[in-house]
Amino acid sequence: MGGIEWLIEAFGCSETVLQDKGKLASLFHAIVSEMQLKPIGNPVWHQFPETGGVTGVWLLQESHLAIHTFPEFQSACLNLFCCSNRPSLDWKARLPQLLGASEIQVRDYQRFYNREKMARTE
Repeated sequence: MGGIEWLIEAFGCSETVLQDKGKLASLFHAIVSEMQLKPIGNPVWHQFPETGGVTGVWLLQESHLAIHTFPEFQSACLNLFCCSNRPSLDWKARLPQLLGASEIQVRDYQRFYNREKMARTE
């Protein structure tokens, strides 16, 4: 048994969206809905007064969803970890719609809980 973790970088994003906790909450709700995730409670947000950047995290039954925005660089970093395998969201189609991103980089990692299936780095 294993899970999957997505690390997503979004570039060329709308500075306005990256500073708007309401729009970022809409992004979280879209991801949770489209991937049929099960949230626990509500997202928690922190806005940095210097840049207006936002950090948000939502605890999920499956694990967590997090975002860090950098309006001064027009970029955002997202992380979604699910403790079981599931189909991916079409990040490259959805994030331009939701963040105004012009470039998306997606990395996914298979997570194994059984030591015998652990990834080898030697």
